[in-house]
Amino acid sequence: MEIHKSGWKRRLPWILSGTAALLAVFALSYPACRWQQVVAAQEKEAPHATASDPSTSLSDQTDLNLTVYNSNIALVRDVRSLTLPSGAFRLKFMDIAATVNPATVHFRSLTEPDKLGVIEQNYEYDLLEPAKLLHKYVGKEVTLVRTYQESGTTKHEEIKATLLSDNNGQVWKIGNDIVTGGYAESYRFPDIPANLYDRPTLVMSLENSGSRKQQIEASYLANNLSWNSDYVLTVSRDDKAADLDGWVTLVNNSGTAFHNARLQLVAGDLNRLPAPARARLAENFLATKAAPAAPQFEQENFSEYHLYTLGRRTSVEDKETKQISLLQGSGIPVEKIFVVNGQNFYYHSRQNPGSPLKDAVMVYYKFKNEDKAGLGMPLPAGSVRVYQKDSKGGILFAGEDRIGHTPKDEDVTIHIGNAFDVVSERKQTDYKSISSNVWEMEFEITIRNHKDSPITVQVNEPIGGDWEMLNSSYKYTKTGAFAAQFEVPVEKSGTSVLRYRIRAHW
Repeated sequence: MEIHKSGWKRRLPWILSGTAALLAVFALSYPACRWQQVVAAQEKEAPHATASDPSTSLSDQTDLNLTVYNSNIALVRDVRSLTLPSGAFRLKFMDIAATVNPATVHFRSLTEPDKLGVIEQNYEYDLLEPAKLLHKYVGKEVTLVRTYQESGTTKHEEIKATLLSDNNGQVWKIGNDIVTGGYAESYRFPDIPANLYDRPTLVMSLENSGSRKQQIEASYLANNLSWNSDYVLTVSRDDKAADLDGWVTLVNNSGTAFHNARLQLVAGDLNRLPAPARARLAENFLATKAAPAAPQFEQENFSEYHLYTLGRRTSVEDKETKQISLLQGSGIPVEKIFVVNGQNFYYHSRQNPGSPLKDAVMVYYKFKNEDKAGLGMPLPAGSVRVYQKDSKGGILFAGEDRIGHTPKDEDVTIHIGNAFDVVSERKQTDYKSISSNVWEMEFEITIRNHKDSPITVQVNEPIGGDWEMLNSSYKYTKTGAFAAQFEVPVEKSGTSVLRYRIRAHW
């Protein structure tokens, strides 16, 4: 071994001189300007993490803006007042959302933006927990604490030990012994390693050539913050008017709380890059009727979306679902609609005239989102739950549906279910081939109304081919190239029969 050491020592001057010559040749051949850039970059290399790095938490926060999109993301703008050292240093920016997208972080000084530069930024999510803390102490000394019984009393024993390994169990060196197994009941550590954090933290490598006291802003996108709209439509007994209450349901699963924040909500179909499927939390609730309150949200157009700004500050805790009143409208004119939709297969095969088919009679409520109805605010997409009073004044659940984004002055149509006391049956009464590509067909739709009030049923019939209506028992409207619509009145406890005959060319 000594021979190898001496040989290495004899060759060392030659190696060093050869290396120096190689560096000299490289320096001569490398462009001077690029060499200066490399040196400058090395001089600005981010300092290493230490336990004494300055940090900032929510206690430094002076303003917070939270803009939540209805696509499970939010833009967080966090403003803090800090005292920063001069030169290059690392800053631990704590109390951020655990679901932050590090690629979207934007850090800047609001006071002196040209004096505070970002050299490097890291998102540290290796969070403090017993197993990780123990693993970080491999090769270091730890105090083992265990209890034992002696003469009927419980005593505690503390032993200094070095953790040799933490792979599928601990291996300790205690004195001259190597010990394995669950030797201790607890461990005592002298401190927390600098690269282990008690909460998600952005570590910013900064260079400050300005003043020490500055206002800084960190903005970023975070996932698992979402909102949706929920509406309660309470319909009067006569089905002529209704009250609408709109609520914003805000769900925070981001891993951090947002206190005293300015809240904004963005409604619209935001284009995003592909991402894993995101779960949506659906909340069912029944809103109790209260006196109309002043609108809490101010609405404005934003690009091709709608922005709703809460007129006060609010706080959203982690793992919290918060509901905020969005709108209230009362005495809204509504229309109850009964609809029967035919199916395409009626025109594609012969039907047995002796076996009528039953069609569901669907029930809808329809109203217009307009100012004179007490509405007029663009309605974000959401669930509408419909309630109606019974004969004794109790409010009962009548059905629910989901509406899309609805601009001002557009109709809102809500499907609440199928009619119990209205029956629709249909049969094909004739099928005749006129020529090789021309057919005539006749249909009969019987509607029976067992309710104690008259109704009108909207019958929508799909008709294939190049068709013409030869005759019909009720007036029709051609609503599309392959569709006809009939309005069929039915008296209380009465029956109406719709008959029509068409000629189709294929």
